[in-house]
Amino acid sequence: MFSVGKTDIGKSREENQDKYRISVPDSDTVFAVVCDGMGGALSGGLASEITSNCIYERIQLSYRRDMEPKNVKSMLISSVMAANTIVYNKSLEDEKCAGMGTTCVAAILHSDLCCIASVGDSRAYYLDGGGIYQITRDHTMVQYLHSQGVISEDEMKVHKMKNIITRAVGVDAEVEPDYFEINVEKGSYVLICTDGLTNYLSDDTIYAIVYKRPLEQAVTELVEKANSCGGKDNITAVLIAV
Repeated sequence: MFSVGKTDIGKSREENQDKYRISVPDSDTVFAVVCDGMGGALSGGLASEITSNCIYERIQLSYRRDMEPKNVKSMLISSVMAANTIVYNKSLEDEKCAGMGTTCVAAILHSDLCCIASVGDSRAYYLDGGGIYQITRDHTMVQYLHSQGVISEDEMKVHKMKNIITRAVGVDAEVEPDYFEINVEKGSYVLICTDGLTNYLSDDTIYAIVYKRPLEQAVTELVEKANSCGGKDNITAVLIAV
């Protein structure tokens, strides 16, 4: 397996509050985490840094290549919950950090299995010869309204509450990550990214840029394309080739 990550401040923001970490423990295992901070001043960046580092360090200490999927699930979820506690306590201790939080997508790929924990609206995608598929579900108000049949998929893209997140790491004392497992095939890709990418690029555009392209070139082009289409947010993408 191979992996490449790239983050960019975008064209409008004064600070990059996105953070990512990647680890390749062995030739057929990749771990990656992507976070998108939220909060005023520097607190959003702090929340995403704390979370990405906490999850990365816990995985580094706990992961073993012979772990059963149920144990990988437990490790991912407990790592996100531990990060949540640290960020939440920090927000209570320092008034400048009040209300800070972050999205999070953490993925472990080993052999033919991909395990993912997610909170917020950063996403994970699977790309193969059949197309591109969103693995994660957005924790947003518009996703909730759509699931209730209140608004259509097209309305989600322009709705006034499209940027309201309903779940984030560090905002409440406890958080419940979503968990996903999918089988991956040789020649496929897993993309984890922040909404600075997906708010500007359609699934079809992402697929055209990524599939069967060199990883470094694909990730660079994803970021450049998002900037050229608006770039009003920080942009982060981690691409893993199976």
